[in-house]
Amino acid sequence: MGESRDTHKRRTVLIVDDLPEEVELYSEFLADEYTVLTAHSGTEALEKVSPDVDVVLLDRRMPGLSGDDVLETIREREIDCRVVMVTAISPGTDILDLPFDDYLVKPVSRDDIRDAVSRMLVRASYDDTIQELVAIVSKMATLESMMTLSEMEASSRYTALTERFADLRAEIDVPGSDTELYSEFSTEKIDGVFG
Repeated sequence: MGESRDTHKRRTVLIVDDLPEEVELYSEFLADEYTVLTAHSGTEALEKVSPDVDVVLLDRRMPGLSGDDVLETIREREIDCRVVMVTAISPGTDILDLPFDDYLVKPVSRDDIRDAVSRMLVRASYDDTIQELVAIVSKMATLESMMTLSEMEASSRYTALTERFADLRAEIDVPGSDTELYSEFSTEKIDGVFG
């Protein structure tokens, strides 16, 4: 299993968006349950992200340092946090190169934000292989919601992603049919599949 964090401490979420109203809204959604840090730019996010941060909610399109750049830097620094892209950018195959854990397209609701953070905290408890498997499922589900069947079939990158999914699934011998893993993961579903 992944590295266990102290379960008695309040979990920390870093919210990164250049729009102050978005940062304030997401903070209100989470402040009752989590320690919330905020950043209004990519540069400020990189100053605030640390091993104490459990989840980052990250906008992709920001002036200066983009969310994509922030994400790459977080991974290069090997900070063990889950990253959810929360953005108005509709995903395309470009997301296959981004090492995020989940992708939400704005507008998002209170439940969307709270559920995403909850899923990320559950996901953090799994070993690296299962984390990669679930991140791939998230990318596949995101792309499938935005692309046509013919676009997916024509994409060699999407095909490579599905092949990696099959390899990982075989490696860890996840029970159940392939279609079961495409549904949106909730804490209960993840526990049911991997628990």
